Amino acid sequence: MEFIDYYKILDIPKNADQSKIKKAYRKQARKHHPDVNPNDKAAEVKFKQVNEAYEVLSDPEKRKKYDQYGKDWEHADAFEEARRQQQSRARSSGGGQGQTYSGDFSDFFRSMFGHEAGFEEMGGGGGGRRMSFKGQDFNAELHLNLREVFRDQQQVLTVNGKKIRLTIPAGVANGQTIRIKGQGGPGRNGGPKGDLFITFKLADDPTFKRVGNDLFSEAQIDLYTMILGGKVEIPTMNGKVKVPIEAGTQNGKQIRLKEKGFPVYKKKDQFGDLYVTLSAKIPENLSEEEISLFQQLAAKKTT
Repeated sequence: MEFIDYYKILDIPKNADQSKIKKAYRKQARKHHPDVNPNDKAAEVKFKQVNEAYEVLSDPEKRKKYDQYGKDWEHADAFEEARRQQQSRARSSGGGQGQTYSGDFSDFFRSMFGHEAGFEEMGGGGGGRRMSFKGQDFNAELHLNLREVFRDQQQVLTVNGKKIRLTIPAGVANGQTIRIKGQGGPGRNGGPKGDLFITFKLADDPTFKRVGNDLFSEAQIDLYTMILGGKVEIPTMNGKVKVPIEAGTQNGKQIRLKEKGFPVYKKKDQFGDLYVTLSAKIPENLSEEEISLFQQLAAKKTT
């Protein structure tokens, strides 16, 4: 398994605090988001790594294991248990305090089982006892649309013939992978079950484009309001809101609706922003009187 430096992925030092980790994650997620880099496989891989890095480094317990065990951090508990059992066998066979293993996780299991995976039965000393290990991890894809992940929702998945109920937190990203603990293959020799890793594939929305936690849309405003100002209703993911339009607003102007964007993943009541590009709607089927008024305005502009 290739080592991925999560600190390097987020471009932060190893002593970075949680606020710096969060800020770096938002920057990198926006930079490599699939919507910003369509059909870019390298950016898609990078985006997955950014999410993976944030999932680990934003969790103090996972971060501690990662700092200590590197690429094998997910198997830290199995490593510690194996080391305890090894020392116990050494003591019971007359080895005093037992062997203290100083190598890394991968070397440890290679020395005991001849390969890194750690799923083979243990032979030799210790009375032929068997080591228990975690089962195989499963991988699945879940296809949803953008609006379906705007709020928390319940889903029932069928994996290997087994129905699994899960709650999908609002704000998951396209290409993001989450882990469902204990829903993988059976463990060996009484070991725990493997995990289920679900990767989300989100279809594009016809109205809103998502970049990170921000949303982008377009709205047509009648010409008179663009010229004179007023209030208009702007669609958001959570219904329409009334927005003031300044007099003399230019065609193509972008306005920002704070916290009207997408929910931040696993951050209750935190939202990105909605950016709306305004365009003037030219009136149709003008009456003779309206045409005359426009002609008068045009004539005044030329004089």
